[in-house]
Amino acid sequence: MADLLYDLLTPALSPGHEPSSSPDPTALHYLTSLAAQPLSQLETVEPQTLSHDSHSLLLSLQGLSQRSHKSIITSAESHASLRRALPALAASTADLKAAIPRLDDAAVRFSTTYHKSADNDLLKARKTALLVSRNVERVVDLLDLPTLLSSTIATSSSSLTANYASALDLSSHVRRLHVLYPDSPLVSSVSNQADEAMQLMAKNLIASLRTPSLKLTSALRTISWLKRVLPELTSSGDISANGASDNGGLGALFLICRLSTLMNMLEALDPLRELADQERQRQQQNPPTSSAWSGGQQTERYLKRYVEIFREQSFAIVSMFRSVFPPQPQPQPAKEPPSSHTQDPLQSMPSTLSTFPLHLVEMLTETLRIYLPSVRDQASRDSLLTQVLYCAGSLGRLGGDFGILLASLDLGENFENEWVEVVRRHRLMAGRLESIVGSKEKSSAA
Repeated sequence: MADLLYDLLTPALSPGHEPSSSPDPTALHYLTSLAAQPLSQLETVEPQTLSHDSHSLLLSLQGLSQRSHKSIITSAESHASLRRALPALAASTADLKAAIPRLDDAAVRFSTTYHKSADNDLLKARKTALLVSRNVERVVDLLDLPTLLSSTIATSSSSLTANYASALDLSSHVRRLHVLYPDSPLVSSVSNQADEAMQLMAKNLIASLRTPSLKLTSALRTISWLKRVLPELTSSGDISANGASDNGGLGALFLICRLSTLMNMLEALDPLRELADQERQRQQQNPPTSSAWSGGQQTERYLKRYVEIFREQSFAIVSMFRSVFPPQPQPQPAKEPPSSHTQDPLQSMPSTLSTFPLHLVEMLTETLRIYLPSVRDQASRDSLLTQVLYCAGSLGRLGGDFGILLASLDLGENFENEWVEVVRRHRLMAGRLESIVGSKEKSSAA
């Protein structure tokens, strides 16, 4: 019964809609309950019940609309946009599905290209950059070594307390790094800068040997530093490789520096020398008519000052050299019979000190030969010759007496007799001094 009513009422209740294959259970239940009721109840009670239920539903809908109208509006708007979003989501899903194979191929290619065992230049560059980033503090410390070395040398050269030991330690550290990493451009660059700083240090030490007021302690300290610096500047580290017999040429360097200082001190006498030259030229233009000696005061002043500086500096140079470079005993070779095959025609070179005094004496004798004839006063010449004899005796205490060489100077006709008289008086005075010193020693011993 209910099914027939449902089929009969469906076209009237839902015009324009096709009937559904499965009936609505709620409608069937309602139609079943209506069929079970009598006709009188359907005419009187059912309309009231429906009216009451309709009114209740209306009130419920109004309350719901008042309470949740915002949510309902939002839901309606979202439901309206859902019609557009679902097709877009479907299209995006299709695109993603089509892109997944390409993404997989790209991931495989990336993994193969940038694998740890792969040979890739970009990967090597990144590894190098990462290694440098992890060791940036060490690299900065390495780059600061030449600057630290230069500042240490500059501080040592400008202060009284030399700090060359720290500079040598830094240089040795750089050389060890260069030996450990010979193929590193960074270490090679740092090593080159360190070598330049050590050359500057050697220049400063050599310049200190040319100071006029050089003392024995300063000379010993400077030579000891140079002995440590020279191996740092040579590739082999052997300072005797040049064949020199005095500490790898340090003796010759010392004598050259001191000779340069002596020449500078003598060049400071150029104003007196110019006056002596003018006086000598006047005497050559106007030769004396009598045999009496007169004139030559400017030449005498120049020669006195020259001999005085020469005596002080020559004795100081030779004595300081013998203190700084003491002679070392040579081992006596075993005697062998002379043979044409074993004898060396080239003898060993003499020591630097054995030839240096000869150069000094040549300087003095050449000056005396030029300027001493201009001194016409006999007392002045005797005083100058006596001063030269004292200078010869001063060097004679060190094995460089050149008094006998003065007799070979060609200074005029009467110079030989005058020289004999000056030598006799000098020896007489020296003998008296020795007797006085000997008597004082005997009295002090008694």
